[in-house]
Amino acid sequence: MIPFLTAVPGLLRQAPVPALSAEGAFEVFSAAAPEGWRVELIEGDIHVTPPADGEHEEIVSELSGQVRDHRKDLGRCTGIGLFVPGASKTGKVEPDLVLAPKGGFADQEEYHDASPVLMVTEVASPSTGDNDRRKKLPGYARAGIPVHLLIDREAGQVVHSQPEGDKYTGTVPYELSAVVPLPEPLGFDLDTGQF
Repeated sequence: MIPFLTAVPGLLRQAPVPALSAEGAFEVFSAAAPEGWRVELIEGDIHVTPPADGEHEEIVSELSGQVRDHRKDLGRCTGIGLFVPGASKTGKVEPDLVLAPKGGFADQEEYHDASPVLMVTEVASPSTGDNDRRKKLPGYARAGIPVHLLIDREAGQVVHSQPEGDKYTGTVPYELSAVVPLPEPLGFDLDTGQF
């Protein structure tokens, strides 16, 4: 027993608290998360991430601007929830940037089917790196998302393409600051020297 809890009369309840499933706990944490915090359920684990730092947001903003310059037909969504089968029991994730045809998410849902998605981008940071590099990747491949861009501030960046089963068969690493050719269905160069 925690000493603080025993010193406060009435703080402990007499009735047992029912156990929550991972999905139930995810819903509780999602509802209680402060503005700007991200709550994801990945491979059955709940991950609560604080708001991104300025460098992270500058990278996402620059990437979004370059996409706009090359592909005006694409929506550039940040903070949008996706259902990604197999990424977790519920499949609920929130990539840093999602590219899809404009109107692909024109509804009131909080989490969306990933079928219109052409590319997801994750900007890895020390607190989210393992999830972004390893845990989410099989889910994105299983969802058939054609391109996954990992911008890893510690290890450089990787473009994953050609999803097959739970992996991407086309994996090309690039140095941060390189010009990166994004494969179809995008088909344009990304200048990461601007990040």
